[in-house]
Amino acid sequence: MLEEKQMTQLKRILIENATLVEGMIAKSVKGLRDADAAVLHTVIEDDEPKANAYEIDIDELCVTTIARYQPNTKALRTILMVLNISSGLERMADHAVTIAESGLFLIEQPLVKPLLDIPRMGEITIGMLKDAITAFIDENPELALKVCERDSAVDGLRNQIARELITFMIADPSTIERALQLSKIASNLERIADLATNIGEDVIYMVKGTVIKHHKDQG
Repeated sequence: MLEEKQMTQLKRILIENATLVEGMIAKSVKGLRDADAAVLHTVIEDDEPKANAYEIDIDELCVTTIARYQPNTKALRTILMVLNISSGLERMADHAVTIAESGLFLIEQPLVKPLLDIPRMGEITIGMLKDAITAFIDENPELALKVCERDSAVDGLRNQIARELITFMIADPSTIERALQLSKIASNLERIADLATNIGEDVIYMVKGTVIKHHKDQG
């Protein structure tokens, strides 16, 4: 019979994984903002292998738990959601690495525009991820809904950045490569926010049985 300690272990390792990924997102944005190559390299060289290892460990633990304990419907649903969240966290980690790689290019170049919107996007996105994980652990659909609602703020910042960068590229073609890298960073933050929103939607469905359809490409 599945015991509470097995579920607690699963949730603990998931929280550890999420905390690592939150740190990767924060460091990728901070490294860009502060022009700190060492921080960006840490995301790519140190943190990504850890994130990949977490996904493997969680997958193995979930499969072993299902095979050994044959959990009831509610416990099985929770375990399957842990698997799904773990997969999303791995994708978020990949996006953080992409941001760090773009950051390494950009910190060697003059700024196209002040770095105000991207750090704001990062702040909102990290908050969404933290709250999405908390909503899952606590089975809190109200908090999960707030995560979903914040996705529009990230979308708005992404669209604003895109409009500004287009203006810069038209006015000065020499900014095109740098502007495209900034746009890439904003797009990756938007995709992380989308993945956090997916978790929120799944929590709402898990707890209340209500489907909130998210129509955008999850990247």
